[in-house]
Amino acid sequence: MRPIIEIEHLSKRYGSGTPALNDVSLSIDEGEILALLGPNGAGKTTLISIVCGLVVPSGGTVRVGGHDIRKDWRAARKLIGLVPQEVALEPFEPVIDCVRFTRGLYGEPPDDAYIEQLLRSLALWDKRDAKTRELSGGMKRRVLIAKALSHRPKVLFLDEPTAGVDVTLRREMWQVVRELRAQGVTIILTTHYLEEAEDMADRIGVINRGEILLVKPKDELMGEFGKKHLTISLHQPLAALPPELAGRGLVLSPDGRELGYDYDSRAERTGIAHLLAEMAGLGLSVRDVSTKQSSLEEIFISLVEEETA
Repeated sequence: MRPIIEIEHLSKRYGSGTPALNDVSLSIDEGEILALLGPNGAGKTTLISIVCGLVVPSGGTVRVGGHDIRKDWRAARKLIGLVPQEVALEPFEPVIDCVRFTRGLYGEPPDDAYIEQLLRSLALWDKRDAKTRELSGGMKRRVLIAKALSHRPKVLFLDEPTAGVDVTLRREMWQVVRELRAQGVTIILTTHYLEEAEDMADRIGVINRGEILLVKPKDELMGEFGKKHLTISLHQPLAALPPELAGRGLVLSPDGRELGYDYDSRAERTGIAHLLAEMAGLGLSVRDVSTKQSSLEEIFISLVEEETA
């Protein structure tokens, strides 16, 4: 895969001197979905705004499809579609005219067949003649996506695209995202719904305090940082953890019926077999054993807390 976005040593300081981005370098491959995660104020929106040409960087370079965003901004910007966090639409404009107008801003000729296809894919065709002020919040967000896709961009930025959107619409939107990726569109999304990033993304990037903490393939990240939690259910409850099992990292549940144990699944020896043998030797009868993998949310929280500690 060749990179479609190349960011090198990007920085941004606002008038107060506060650094929003500090020496950010990032390469994004054509056709991938990258989820950019970070707490509020981490620099996600600033980074997106710079790549989209909405904010001028203090230093560094950004190329989109080989075009420098400052020296060749028109060609770079034409490759990009942006769905912003804020819903800002002309209230009295019909939906279809709103999308047509945005397409025209990029110098694209009229294409009603494509506009119809786009609106149908976003369940907006029946609302094509409705004024945007008449739409629900979820429908307005669909219009933003239609506007962003009106000129067939190669790169699509989704900045918190499902904020305030109901579950049904969220599923429909992610189906559209999957179809776009299948067509070769590169997608960069920010979201506070980490289960979406875990489900959708090829790679995960974590940003905090204007710096990229890491960028890794999702499966590699889950394997490297994710721990597994073993739950051992007992036939008979324990009043307290036996002294023989002290120091093993076991946690007894309040009702005494379960033992919890965190372990690294990548380790050569997890210690589980030895632990179960010890329990059998102590006469503890095991009713059931289950494991749970760390979620992306847990990994994200641990990374941010470690960086800020």
